[in-house]
Parts: sequence; structure tokens; C-alpha cells
Amino acid sequence: MRIVERWKTQTKPSLAFEFFPAKTPKAEENLNRTIDRLADCMPDFVTVTFGAGGSTREGSRQLAARLKQEKGFEVVAYFAGYGLGRGEISDVLKAYSENGVENVLVVRGDPPREPGFQPHPESLEFASDLLAYIRPRFPFCLGAAGYPEGHVQAGSPERDADFLKRKVDQGAEFIITNYFYDNRYFFDYVDRCRAKGVGVPILPGVMPVFSLKLAETVAATCGASIPEGLRKALTAIPEEEKQAVTDFGIDFAVRQCRELLAANVPGLLFYTMNRWESVSEIIRRLRADGLI
Repeated sequence: MRIVERWKTQTKPSLAFEFFPAKTPKAEENLNRTIDRLADCMPDFVTVTFGAGGSTREGSRQLAARLKQEKGFEVVAYFAGYGLGRGEISDVLKAYSENGVENVLVVRGDPPREPGFQPHPESLEFASDLLAYIRPRFPFCLGAAGYPEGHVQAGSPERDADFLKRKVDQGAEFIITNYFYDNRYFFDYVDRCRAKGVGVPILPGVMPVFSLKLAETVAATCGASIPEGLRKALTAIPEEEKQAVTDFGIDFAVRQCRELLAANVPGLLFYTMNRWESVSEIIRRLRADGLI
């Protein structure tokens, strides 16, 4: 099903989880356990990441197919096209289509870190270029990424909103945002984008705090920030008290989600990091409130 149809008829906000392909047998075991546990939360859809330069293309395809065909999830398959030629782009998307995937989130992606990587001479530079290439060639419901704190290369919040508008003009039917720990970033972002004429659903991304170290590592990669109050609260918890950190992260995320849901967001996308414990407890509490 094209997920935009879900938002047209929903009576409650949608729920979604992000997974990424496992790289080791131990990670695969953990991923399988996470999928099984979070399946009990009955998500409206799940997403599957795609590595830089197509580095996980086979793993992404296999995971998307398994979640779609074996688990019965509606799947949004990420596609990061940085460095790929038009033939490679089409091959990946044909494989998704053959596996029953109907929804694709199109992102430019980051340059691969492998030494000596050279993009294909026919590669497309921006996500909007990828959308313009894909839209007339494939029948997918296409989405794009949004950056409430601004993409690191955008230059300014206004320019970032202009880029999002261009993505929508080139065929994006929904937006899934990067995570953030201050909801004001999201609310201001939505206001800027609506002022530019962006009318498609904008779904906020939420990532629970698992540890300060992990939060700092991921934030440095994706351009999100850690508010000073959050940092101080985490620093005050002794590092060895891991359960206390987990409990704090759950409480913080529940408060954040309640505020987002009170603002009538179309749904929530949880960046699970292939972990289930925190996310399932957050969902349990929100459902106890009757919010999702």
C-alpha cells in the first residue's frame, strides 16, 4: 500500500520503526529479536536503510523483502543514490519493485568512507535530481528526508526549506525528518516548509537516548544537536548505571512524543538502532495514554 493513503484515512497517528541490515551473525540475531519484539507493537510501516554508495544494497534488498514478504510489514525502503550511475539506480529500484516494495525514501546519502571511492560519472548530485529521475520511471510512492535543524550543507534554515520544496516539486509525496531532541526545531521547520508551499505530510523522527556517548556519536554524523539541559542530565547519571540512563531516555522520549502528538503530527518514526527495549516501553506508555 502507498503509505500516503494511510494518512488520508487515519483516525490515529501512524507508527513506524527504522531498521538497518546487520553486518555480523551476532548483529543479525539481535536484529531478528528486535523485529519480533517490535512486531508486537503493530507498526503501520517499517523502514530499511541503504548504505552510502550502495554499500548495503544487497542486505537492504534482502531485509526489505523479508520484512515485506515474511513478516507482512508495509515497507519504506531507503535509497541513497550518491555515486551511483543511472543503470545502478534502476537496478536497485527494479529489485525493490520485484520484492513488492511500493514506497521508497529517496536521499542523496553520504560519500562512502572507503579510500579511493569515485562516484560514477553519470551519478546524480542531489536528492531532488534522484527524484526527478525516478518519478517518471517507477510507480513508487516517493518520500524524502527533512532536517529540522538544517542539513549541514544547506547554509541556512531558509535555504534548507527551499531544498525541501524542490524535492516535493520533483515528486516527494511525504517527508520523514531526522531526529531531534528539542521539539521547537521540528515545529519551526514545519512552519518554514509550509510557508514555502510544502503541503505533504511531514513525519517527525524520534530517537530515544540510549547513552550520552552514542547520542554524541550519532549527532556528530547526522547534524543533530544535544540540548545543554539534556547533556547535563545525562552527565549527572553515573556511567556505570546503564539502566538509569535507559530509564531517563525513555522518560525523555515519552515527554517529547506527547508534545509532538498533541500538535497533531501525522505519526512518529522511531530510529530504533536495531534495539527494542526502550522503543517498546515508549510505545506502551503512549498507548496507555490513548495517543497512538
